[in-house]
Amino acid sequence: MSAHAIDRGSVPAGRQARPGLGRLTKVELRKMVDTRSGFWLLLAVLGLSLLAVVITILAGHESDRTFRHVLANALAPTGILLPVVGILLVSSEWSQRTALVSFALVPDRKRLIAAKVLAGVVLALIATVVGIILAALGTALASADIPHVWTIPVGLLGQDFLYVVTAMVIGIGFGAALLSSAPAIVLYFGLPAGLAALAAIHSIRGTIESIDPTTALESLTGSVFGAEEWGQAALTLALWMVLPLAIGLWRITRRDIGG
Repeated sequence: MSAHAIDRGSVPAGRQARPGLGRLTKVELRKMVDTRSGFWLLLAVLGLSLLAVVITILAGHESDRTFRHVLANALAPTGILLPVVGILLVSSEWSQRTALVSFALVPDRKRLIAAKVLAGVVLALIATVVGIILAALGTALASADIPHVWTIPVGLLGQDFLYVVTAMVIGIGFGAALLSSAPAIVLYFGLPAGLAALAAIHSIRGTIESIDPTTALESLTGSVFGAEEWGQAALTLALWMVLPLAIGLWRITRRDIGG
């Protein structure tokens, strides 16, 4: 039996070309919703957001039944739980041993991480839109007889989107930096709680609050930021989002798949 060389001209062009970033993003987006854990987490986010809207319009003070306040309450569960989906998107590649397949299909690991981040951003934008729809329905049902019920500054609406998107990317960063689901989830929730406990020490309260994501980022949904607030948010995002992503990218691009 003789071996024959493969004529590259006979191979369809689509099979030679590497998958585009858009296609990889769709695959990663499907990973977040196809798994059992991802499905139930997203269902929990939707249920808690709906519950927050219902509680606000039924038990809240009339002044809180504006679209602005209802939306802030609706997005709170999203900003807390949705990042866990981002953590699992990255860490499960290693805990479930699917990294071998993923990196065999996409040898450029940086492109795969970029696709995961883009997929997280897309899901965060969709979740924010769902929160806006729920808040609008809740505000309409509340029928509060107060001025400026539907008024919301454009800048604040943009901050609402930024709050959910950055929360998701922080989750992806934690998953990439630790490459293990349990430690990443524990530290994601535990570190802010630890900082809050340290803030009880009066002498370091100001320093702790300047890097506490709970203080700096959750206020994004409260009021339009000024220069000082944006500076604090930038510092917080550098520590909680950029640094973990950088560490995760370094680890993933250098780690042995079998390790």
